[in-house]
Amino acid sequence: MTRVLCLDVGEKRIGVAVSDLLGLTAQGVETIFTQGADRDVDRVLDLARTYDTRKVLCGLPRNMDGSEGFQARAVRSFAEKLEGAGLSVRFQDERLTSVSAARVLREGGVRGDRRKKVLDKLAATYILQSFLDAGGWQEKNRKEPKQMDSKERSGANPIVELIDEDGQTVRFEHVYTVPYEGDEYVLLSPLDEVEGVEEDEVVILRIEPGEDEDAYVGIEDEELLDAVFDRYMKMAEEEDEEEDE
Repeated sequence: MTRVLCLDVGEKRIGVAVSDLLGLTAQGVETIFTQGADRDVDRVLDLARTYDTRKVLCGLPRNMDGSEGFQARAVRSFAEKLEGAGLSVRFQDERLTSVSAARVLREGGVRGDRRKKVLDKLAATYILQSFLDAGGWQEKNRKEPKQMDSKERSGANPIVELIDEDGQTVRFEHVYTVPYEGDEYVLLSPLDEVEGVEEDEVVILRIEPGEDEDAYVGIEDEELLDAVFDRYMKMAEEEDEEEDE
């Protein structure tokens, strides 16, 4: 058997992870700070030679409704360059992977610039481990994720528009509403650029009911944020289990 090299391709950084020879576990390798597509491809080729593999898995950042945006197209474009260099490329849905990785680093006390350097490598590890747990690099009947068309997106999540501190409208996709200890919280995925929010992260806000309309309020308590996110993950897992029955 051969190893699988996994890439979490971002605009500024590429996280790298690799599997063991048995295809059971994933481990982080490094973070590539992008220097242009050609140099990035060369570095991936160096790593492929180091680990004696031609198999590359790329995380594919979908929107929460399953559609693909600008970054997903950028990942597919980079994957085409890797294939042109002789590598075999597949894709793995990476929704919320960076969120989970960021939580692990935060809980471990890793913050600031150091967290950014480690985050992408850890996210690539999460992506690859999910891929391996689902069966790994199967040679037969493997279907790659495809972009959903407008009909398939007919059940897309609602779009929420909020006004930022500068009076600008920022669009979010509603991911989930989570009840927790008597309050309700919304998980929102930014569709527009939001300062301080990394790619694939979600924003958690508390819902404050009003006479005319509800208000969304930011949360400063990180322990509360973690608790709400844990509740969301548990609810999502329960729904997945019900669908599988």
